[in-house]
Amino acid sequence: MVANKYAPGYFCTPSFSRMNILVLSRSGKLFSTRRIVEAGRARGHDISVVDHVQCDLVIARKDPHVMYKGQRLEDVDAIIPRIGASVTFYGAAVVRQFEAMKVFTTVESQSLVRSRDKLRSLQILSKAGVDMPRTVFTNYSKDVAMAVEHVGGAPCIIKLLEGTQGLGVVLAESKKAAVAVVEAFNTLKARVIVQEFIKEAKGEDIRAFVVDGTIVGAMRRRGKEGEFRSNLHRGGKAELIDLSPEEQEMAVHAARALGLRVAGVDMIQSSRGPLVLEVNASPGLEGIEQATGRDIAGEIIAYVERNVAAG
Repeated sequence: MVANKYAPGYFCTPSFSRMNILVLSRSGKLFSTRRIVEAGRARGHDISVVDHVQCDLVIARKDPHVMYKGQRLEDVDAIIPRIGASVTFYGAAVVRQFEAMKVFTTVESQSLVRSRDKLRSLQILSKAGVDMPRTVFTNYSKDVAMAVEHVGGAPCIIKLLEGTQGLGVVLAESKKAAVAVVEAFNTLKARVIVQEFIKEAKGEDIRAFVVDGTIVGAMRRRGKEGEFRSNLHRGGKAELIDLSPEEQEMAVHAARALGLRVAGVDMIQSSRGPLVLEVNASPGLEGIEQATGRDIAGEIIAYVERNVAAG
């Protein structure tokens, strides 16, 4: 079982001093945000939710600080960013401000920005030696057919660079369909990548949850009937999985390559071994906690405790 195989347990007897922790999130009602708050309070910490888009940043040489709803945020020991993709720019700016104030963060601003840029993140992973489906990106090229050929022809996957949760992802069954889809996106000036389709994955992928360089849980996700995307937000189902040593190593290596200490690494199994699809800087907790039975939120709090205590 994953609960026994991955990561030591940190939750027997809390022995850390009370901390003031802020969760940067649009809403305290979101499952992942709520679970982190519950886990922090269960371990005796003061933990509250701050909507990062309502923060004002006072940038100064001697006294940089953050204002929230007219009040200065003071005596903050750590922040746990839960930054949505649609507000990455401002969310990263808020995290940078806390970094300037020397506040510990579970996700560094630069790593957040890197991971949200699909093209940049794939280039970084490629440079780090992480295997992935063959991918092509062009500058609105008129020779779309050549891009399709470079990924092994049809069927192939076409992804919007800004897409999340499976949105903006198209499976083109034929070369003609692939060319038509890419040309349509090009006409709209919407940037896309064309990616190799891994048939043997059969609409399944793996999410490995990495905290502080250790896998703390893993699940297999299956797309609903007739759906090639396995995202839980699109009706996919999740189940517990034991990762192979190769999958474990790849997940940890991918998160490290992007500088993410808390990450969800999405992989698929192929005939040539595991392939990384994406590394998520704000992975959801609901699916992984339900599939594994693990207190993943507690693992994140334990990570904060170890690092704040270390100074």
